[in-house]
Amino acid sequence: MLRLITDFDGPIVDVSERYYRVYQFCLEKTQRSDQSVRELSKAEFWQMKRSRVPEKQIAINSGLDEAQALEFAQLRRQTVHTEHYFQYDTLVPGAVEALLKIQAAGVDLAVMTMRRVWELDYAFQKFQLGRFFPENRCYCLANDYVKTRDIEDKPLLMARAIEELPAVADSWMVGDTEADITAAKKHNMKAIAVESGIRDRAQLELYHPEFILPNLSAAVDFILETRLKNQRSLSIG
Repeated sequence: MLRLITDFDGPIVDVSERYYRVYQFCLEKTQRSDQSVRELSKAEFWQMKRSRVPEKQIAINSGLDEAQALEFAQLRRQTVHTEHYFQYDTLVPGAVEALLKIQAAGVDLAVMTMRRVWELDYAFQKFQLGRFFPENRCYCLANDYVKTRDIEDKPLLMARAIEELPAVADSWMVGDTEADITAAKKHNMKAIAVESGIRDRAQLELYHPEFILPNLSAAVDFILETRLKNQRSLSIG
């Protein structure tokens, strides 16, 4: 049996519009009435996020001063995961087709995300994604979980998944951040990083995933092709 564990935001859902709307809101709320600021374009903002420019620096690049930048960063943290802004999330092109393909191929499919239960349920209902991930294949944070850092919290989720899920011959992790790569590597799982999320290629390369591919569609094709090659090798051998 082959298993694919996929992150949610990045491989499946595009959060860029939500993050940009929150940026616009925080900039508007933080600037003084008599202050001239430079609102970044969505492309400028998202590239900064993908290259891990700190929130404070994004604020300063937008024309806020040091004190305002601190206020901006705090407001952003309070706002980005509130219910109002989740409406701006969209599906990554081709993601649903990739999930259908991997499901049809008989691969055991699980999701592992830093979303809380209610945040994942919201997206499942909005995008009709629950059909791919039964409850016993969903790994997310409890609504009252006290977060530390994703790069620390995600390996804990992975440990729980490995303990609870049936053993399989081969497993892959697909994600878009250093937390996904770290969780996979800590538990001796192959990691595919995708470029459809919140980290650019340069940031992903720092954590040495086995492969970097454009998106979930490319990852699914690669995994299925690898399985086919392995099956052929076994039959020849």
